Amino acid sequence: MIRTLLHEVKEYKKASFATPVFMILEVIMEMIIPYLMASIIDDGVNKGDIGHIYRVGGIMIVAAAMGLLAGLLGGRYGAKASTGFAKNLREAMFNHIQTFSFSSIDKFSTAGLVTRLTTDVTNVQNAYQMCLRMLMRAPASLICAMAMAFFINRRLASVYLVAVMILGVVLMFIISHATRYFQQAFPKYDALNESVQENVSAIRVVKAYVREEEETRKFKKASENIYRIFVKAENNLVYNAPIMQLTVYTCILLISWLGAKMIVSSTLTTGELMSLLAYCMNILMNLMMLSMVFVMISMSMASVRRISEVLNEVSDIQNPDHPVTEVKDGSITFFHVNFSYKKDNDEPVLKDINLDIHSGETIGIIGGTGSAKTSLVNLISRLYDVTDGEVRVGGCNVKDYDMEALRNQVSVVLQNNVLFSGTILENLRWGNRNATEEECVNVCRLACADEFIQRFPMKYETHIEQGGNNVSGGQKQRLCIARALLKKPKILILDDSTSAVDTATDAKIRRAFREEIPDTTKLIIAQRISSVQDADRIIVMDEGRVHGFGTHEELLETNEIYREVYESQMKGSGDFDEKAGE
Repeated sequence: MIRTLLHEVKEYKKASFATPVFMILEVIMEMIIPYLMASIIDDGVNKGDIGHIYRVGGIMIVAAAMGLLAGLLGGRYGAKASTGFAKNLREAMFNHIQTFSFSSIDKFSTAGLVTRLTTDVTNVQNAYQMCLRMLMRAPASLICAMAMAFFINRRLASVYLVAVMILGVVLMFIISHATRYFQQAFPKYDALNESVQENVSAIRVVKAYVREEEETRKFKKASENIYRIFVKAENNLVYNAPIMQLTVYTCILLISWLGAKMIVSSTLTTGELMSLLAYCMNILMNLMMLSMVFVMISMSMASVRRISEVLNEVSDIQNPDHPVTEVKDGSITFFHVNFSYKKDNDEPVLKDINLDIHSGETIGIIGGTGSAKTSLVNLISRLYDVTDGEVRVGGCNVKDYDMEALRNQVSVVLQNNVLFSGTILENLRWGNRNATEEECVNVCRLACADEFIQRFPMKYETHIEQGGNNVSGGQKQRLCIARALLKKPKILILDDSTSAVDTATDAKIRRAFREEIPDTTKLIIAQRISSVQDADRIIVMDEGRVHGFGTHEELLETNEIYREVYESQMKGSGDFDEKAGE
């Protein structure tokens, strides 16, 4: 788990190595100064040797300057290593997410992925910097100070040793209790981010239904959950400071009392006592610092696990060893296909699907909500893999294709139309980054989008806001259809993609498809029979099965579901979710 993350240190290895080196150098300089101070007091002040004071004072200034320089360089390289590490982690996670199949994405919520890319990476970044600097500095300083204390006077140094052992046990007990709460806290950020994301992305719906107070309550509840957990954790950590102060003052009193008696008996000098008191503060402060490092590490371990989950996630859809890179034509075959979103589901979403679609055909797909229309077409471009059976495109199993090659020839306009911030041209060129403006205009004419684009003052340079919020639903659908056409695919799938356009525009789009792209296989999912009745053949889906497959006239004669819904729609009411007469 930790090894997975450390792999992302990459080009920052030198900075990561330099940081602890400079930290240790700073510690050495700090340890020298109290010893030199004792020499000034004992051999300079007490003996009246001004030359000795100048010489040792000069050495102290050099040591302090070197310690300061080492501290500055350690801080600089530590910041460079930790921020670079965080940058690489975010890039690695983001790039790895791009390889996920739909089933892999389903395992992580959008809010969860955002939390991992932001809050969790920041936690790991802070912990990494603490490890490079304090986790090296504090133990080294503690050990050196203890060694110097024993070198000066073993009897008084044993007071430190006992205090360190007692304090270490108490601090570890406190930290272990606090860690449990920190590990519970960070997953709660997912709920908080989800609340914010839903509210901001659906702010128009929230205002339309006057649900601001309800959304505020949801956010407050998520925020209070995090607050309560952190308060519980901090209630444990709050004992750190008083216990540390009690230990420090006890040590100072004991050393001062014992030291004074030893000075009177001439077994200890004044300078040595001053050095021991300085080392006392150093030892105990570094122990406190070390305890906070452990707190930071324990807090970050939950984040380490969550980031590792993303980096170690293996997509269940992979390219074969020797992939096919050319799609021969737009023919589609489903051969005894069963499909479940989760492998252990007893009830499949699609059940024993057998279809044979010819290249260039226009196929309508119609059925009630939950009849698995979208699931069916998602298998064609291998957004999901079949559970059983086989899907063939151009006579070849989709699992044998290079995924990029397959998806470049199977263009999908999904139910949830998405436009990105940028100009209309930039959005269109998602379909083909090298497309000329003339090609973009041509596909917009086919999708009946050119007519409204020309009415914009900036025409094709019109800026689209994030999510396409400054265009209507029908305009957004037509732009997405044009974007898909720009790929010049062998198969075009429209998943209920004309639901927001009027019937006249819908008819124009279908006529343009029929006349301008006759060799492209077109699969049109719709709720309106009028949108598909002119198709070469129509698939009627019902509860994950193909209930009927034929022309409009054939289905009117042989398929009861199709006939009932057709009659109800012709009368101006009813759809595939409500049978006629119900």
